[in-house]
Amino acid sequence: MSQSVPPPGNPFAQGAAPGQVPYAPLPPAPPARSNVGLGLVAALVAALVAGGVYGAIAGGIEREIGWAAVGVGFLVGFAAGKAGGNNPALPVVSAVLSLGAVYFGQLIALAIIGGKELHVSATTIFFDHFDVLTQAWKEELDPLSFLFFALAAFAAFSGSKKASA
Repeated sequence: MSQSVPPPGNPFAQGAAPGQVPYAPLPPAPPARSNVGLGLVAALVAALVAGGVYGAIAGGIEREIGWAAVGVGFLVGFAAGKAGGNNPALPVVSAVLSLGAVYFGQLIALAIIGGKELHVSATTIFFDHFDVLTQAWKEELDPLSFLFFALAAFAAFSGSKKASA
């Protein structure tokens, strides 16, 4: 009884003519995204949400958390980069919006802490006594706060670059 010898080459490509590939080629890469408007809207929404969550957490535990400020910045940048693409303005705008988000979060935290001490709602302090709230924020400002701002801006810039790649 004779034994058949398999043909040379790829044993899974039986039946294909020499030089032909028995499967479909990969589709072309999708075009690069560049929707600045959508990126700006996504970054703004992410800044508001992340800043609010950051403020609620910091107010609840009555202290600032540095890594949470980094998270705020990264989320803002990531949202801008994913939605807006690789436009060079988005990392810069993300960094600026993350500064605003951390500031917004710190104001919310102070309103929550003040509301607990004064036995009023945080929204009353935030909306009815905003001038007092910003004055209290200025008095509480220390070098660590500036570090949190810098970390958030850096994370936003980096997150936007990474998400758009």
